[in-house]
Amino acid sequence: MRASGVYNKGELNFGKLFTQILTRNLPKEVGALATFVGITRVLGKAGKKVSLLEMESYEEHANKTIRKICEEVKSKYNLALVRVYHLIGKFKVGSPVVFVVVAGRYRRDVFPALQETVERYKTEPALFKKEVYVGGAYEWIEGG
Repeated sequence: MRASGVYNKGELNFGKLFTQILTRNLPKEVGALATFVGITRVLGKAGKKVSLLEMESYEEHANKTIRKICEEVKSKYNLALVRVYHLIGKFKVGSPVVFVVVAGRYRRDVFPALQETVERYKTEPALFKKEVYVGGAYEWIEGG
């Protein structure tokens, strides 16, 4: 299975990753699995209509940080699996950009771990988001 981190658009298929996780990588004690898929939305942070989202990254920093987040959350909640796969490139509205999966024994651990993982990947790694608006204007947005 691929390591957590950033990947170029087209390198990963989130559906195939999910299937691999379910069929080949879960220990038998896992009783709960939760996922999050971040999708390019039509209205940007400024309330303007988005035509395109561009994601860039300082990959060395982002990969190191994403893997650190996964290990810390996994340890904190005593989980079997925590993964974050973030794509970089240009994305149309409705396109998936990030896939997060968390698995453990109990849902009471999995749900807060998923939320923490999502909140942390949005602020800690070197990910840069540019919203391109209808009409051509654009804005760099903080957080992945």
